[in-house]
Amino acid sequence: MKTIKQTSTYMTWERKLKDQRAKAAIAARVFRLANGLPGDVSPVGQGVSELRIHYGPGYRVYFAQRGEEYVLLLCGGDKSTQTRDIEAAKKLAIDWRQK
Repeated sequence: MKTIKQTSTYMTWERKLKDQRAKAAIAARVFRLANGLPGDVSPVGQGVSELRIHYGPGYRVYFAQRGEEYVLLLCGGDKSTQTRDIEAAKKLAIDWRQK
């Protein structure tokens, strides 16, 4: 099982979600990711990948991976904020790698 860490940006986004089914769907996908079963994932550049959740408005979770054992959840959003979220995720990934 991979270690999953979350940025404060991701935690704030997740906490603000009001739809309990969406939260459950996202948690299930993150659990699968931790167990090596990522499902519908697409690279978006600079070492960041997009985990697509096919529920509601098309939720997205952006993450970066270090080696085979460590995954960092960078931020989240939905299809309507995708471009902005990808740019934010890339910046968070750069900051994370520089630490």
